[in-house]
Amino acid sequence: MKERSKQTSIFCICAAVALAVLFIVWTVLVLTADVRAIGPQDSTVGFATLNRYVHSLTGTNMTLYTITDWLGLVPIATAFGFAVLGLVQLIRRRSLARVDRSILVLGGFYVVVIAVYVLFEVLVINRRPVLIDGILEVSYPSSTTMLASCVMPTAIMQACLRIRTRWIAWSISSAIGAFTVFMIVGRVLSGVHWASDIIGGLLISASLVLAYAAFAYNRK
Repeated sequence: MKERSKQTSIFCICAAVALAVLFIVWTVLVLTADVRAIGPQDSTVGFATLNRYVHSLTGTNMTLYTITDWLGLVPIATAFGFAVLGLVQLIRRRSLARVDRSILVLGGFYVVVIAVYVLFEVLVINRRPVLIDGILEVSYPSSTTMLASCVMPTAIMQACLRIRTRWIAWSISSAIGAFTVFMIVGRVLSGVHWASDIIGGLLISASLVLAYAAFAYNRK
């Protein structure tokens, strides 16, 4: 069992590193490939042909944008719930070392996700294809996509770990999975992000989630 866990962790780490490298390469290409002024206020965008084509198909749906924006509170509430769980374990067990490993790693995971978000608020890669309240906001990678794609898959892992009844765990995991898909698809169809923003968000999210899985469940 330990050997299988170790092999799984190694696979997850390798996949996480590969996706992180792919994200970096994708980001460089977004900055350099087919860069043209196709955005509002003559803002330049990489992969201009692809992005303009996808945006011409989706158009802009501000209702869907508002819905997915408000639903972005669900991953935040989920993360807060696990933070409370960790705090309760710490108080009851009176030792940080006795808090579940997966919860401790999850806390570190959340810190990394926040750090990535802050980094790309400062390091501007792309700006939105539409103005939001008259402001041309930063849009790469899609923060809503990243938030949902990071927090919710790790919530599924926690549900499978903590809920003993299989059908309940499966039902909750399916609901979380459906919610995550809705958030990603909804963000694409809302037209408030370029396609390259969504792809970037998915790449970095997959990398971070795999890294979490590798370290959270590794048994030495």
